[in-house]
Amino acid sequence: MSLTHFDEQGHAHMVDVSGKPVTDRVAVARGSVVMSPETLAMITEGRAKKGDVLAVARLAGIMAAKKTADLIPLCHPLPITKVALDLTPDASLPGIVVEATVKTGGQTGVEMEALTAVSVACLTIYDMVKAVEKSMRIEGIRLVLKDGGKSGRYEAT
Repeated sequence: MSLTHFDEQGHAHMVDVSGKPVTDRVAVARGSVVMSPETLAMITEGRAKKGDVLAVARLAGIMAAKKTADLIPLCHPLPITKVALDLTPDASLPGIVVEATVKTGGQTGVEMEALTAVSVACLTIYDMVKAVEKSMRIEGIRLVLKDGGKSGRYEAT
């Protein structure tokens, strides 16, 4: 299997997707911010000094998905049709589970947009409460689903 982002000489290049059909595509990514139970309670009870942590992180993730092509050098700018972020407090971590769903009708997938949305949402959570707990961990960011295009459906096990 060859890597598509390198030409025959080994130079990085943007893949030409002009010959690909436009299809409906979706990607879902997930990650988490692990923290102390006290920090989690502060977030869920709305006591963070910087404001509503989950609302700000949700917006940051949406904005990040739309800016992915500006951040990742070889990503195509895409007409994103949906970005949704679910931020779920999980006492068993303890922490916040972040899941992003991104959709498009296009010639290439939105996996990078979903992964970028999760990454930036997690970083935003960290930023908003780092004064209280610097030891938080951002963990497990990964693609959990993609569908559409030539390679079809992928679901993480």
